[in-house]
Amino acid sequence: MGHRSYISPASPMLFVCCCCLLWLFPILAAGITRHYKFDINYTNLTRLCHTRSVITVNGLLPGPRLIAREGDRVIVKVVNHVSNNISIHWHGIRQLTTGWSDGPAYITQCPIQTGQSYTYNFTITGQRGTLWYHAHISWLRSSVYGPMVILPRKNESFPFPKPYKQIPILFGEWFNVDPEAVIAQALQTGGGPNVSNAYTINGLPGPLYNCSSASETFKLKVKPGKTYMLRLVNAALNDELFFGIANHSLTVVDADAVYVKPFKTEWLLITPGQTTNVLLKTKPHSPNATFLMEAKPYFTGQGTFDNSTVAGILEYAPVKKSTAAKLPVMKPTLPSINGNFSTPQVANFTAKFRSLASPKFPANVPQTVSRKFFFTVGLGTSPCPQNTTCQGPTNTTKFAASINNVSFALPSVAMLQSYYAGNSIGVFSSDFPQNPANPFNYTGPAPNNTNVGNGTKALVLAFNTSVEVILQDTSILGAESHPLHLHGFNFFVVGQGFGNYDQNKDPAKFNLVDPVERNTVGVPAGGWVAIRFLADNPGGGVVYALPSGCAYELGAENGVDCNGRSSAEPEAATAAGRSSPVLATALHFLLFPSVSS
Repeated sequence: MGHRSYISPASPMLFVCCCCLLWLFPILAAGITRHYKFDINYTNLTRLCHTRSVITVNGLLPGPRLIAREGDRVIVKVVNHVSNNISIHWHGIRQLTTGWSDGPAYITQCPIQTGQSYTYNFTITGQRGTLWYHAHISWLRSSVYGPMVILPRKNESFPFPKPYKQIPILFGEWFNVDPEAVIAQALQTGGGPNVSNAYTINGLPGPLYNCSSASETFKLKVKPGKTYMLRLVNAALNDELFFGIANHSLTVVDADAVYVKPFKTEWLLITPGQTTNVLLKTKPHSPNATFLMEAKPYFTGQGTFDNSTVAGILEYAPVKKSTAAKLPVMKPTLPSINGNFSTPQVANFTAKFRSLASPKFPANVPQTVSRKFFFTVGLGTSPCPQNTTCQGPTNTTKFAASINNVSFALPSVAMLQSYYAGNSIGVFSSDFPQNPANPFNYTGPAPNNTNVGNGTKALVLAFNTSVEVILQDTSILGAESHPLHLHGFNFFVVGQGFGNYDQNKDPAKFNLVDPVERNTVGVPAGGWVAIRFLADNPGGGVVYALPSGCAYELGAENGVDCNGRSSAEPEAATAAGRSSPVLATALHFLLFPSVSS
């Protein structure tokens, strides 16, 4: 058994120790078992002159850092002290054979009810870099989120010079009102949810917002001539964000806990759910200036969005307080918020990401595929209930997001549990469409009928199936960029482009040598992206291969129960569709690869 290390539930820094699991890693350095406790509770927080009760992890916003090494086993006991149901998703963790610990409510587990607890148990395999955790039910992730720092194995090093310090930087959002009330209103009216009042850096809105106090600004104090690693996480609900630091360049070295070929940039774009590690080389001498770190949205839709900028301060030490107030403030130059102008810059930036593809860190891209899928991703409409008025595209319709014209409906029984128990009939069906039922000019004029269907549908794959998925944006109610996250798997982004995907011409341009490996990707506005992966995970998240002998991990005895949803929970899931006029009612497509002999 591994040595046990315990971390105080209120500690913002998590410390580590070592042990051996020689049976698991006979050649590589062994991992240890790390124990954490997350208390989900109410915390009174004040931002922008508004004080409200916020649901947090251990009273912190963002939540505490979870620190581990590649190969470590992580055990997290989550105790729910609030009136909302809760579940925690470990965003990007492969969850090899531990699908029960992935976290999406009603998919891999029933949510944790008030006064109950659930223990997540997983091993970090083949990953090093930055990932993050967040609530995976309704909009609770607006405040229930935090970083996961994954270090290389003991006695192994980064494939780049070791940084002087490593700093997690999480982008989030602040609402002056309860976000649960915001999404509840949007679900009822069918209109777009009200936008947040501010973006945040490590929970703080910064100096550019009205009524933001001096204590509400994140400050990064640095020394001259040092290299710092910034571990960036976009934990915002919907918006892709530009980020840059005035008069400083950044070197990208990691994306979604996978090393990439390093490249320098003056700014970067990070999609909701993505992580990016960058190296910041400070100036050789303390300059007579203060430098702003800024993040602002990249907007490609037609609806409302938070058109504001969050700022933090990069401050060289030592600086006397009397001197700091007099230093000039430098601002970074970021691309335009308006996607009509900045989309070409975004495409050029995205194309710079390449896997290391080295002997130690290979890019195992499926060269051939046995299953191909074509998924349209976009907005449509659903009718209002009888005798009601809605606030969607018309007063008789609601906005709805869909994939292949299917808007996902949450079941009342966890899908993974029902599949394992052989009781999936009536919970979900395995007839998710592999292609659009009625092909059309996806990025051209909208078809006359914009209604979408509803259902709890899945695709079933055989274990070790090689898969290619084309994700095509549509312009039915306006083209926009859509983030897609694949639970339990990484995938290779082998191609992307604008307009309609051409199956006869575009595959010839695929990069099958060193494409970037990610768990989250943005489908370009008015364009498409092609991904490939191997369905080799017996028990993942959105894509599953099911193991045996794990059913006991779900059930009321573990503090989770699917006997009816809380009245505060929506009847349909909200999409990962970005800042749109959308109340999105579609979730990611679901794949359940079955274990084959």
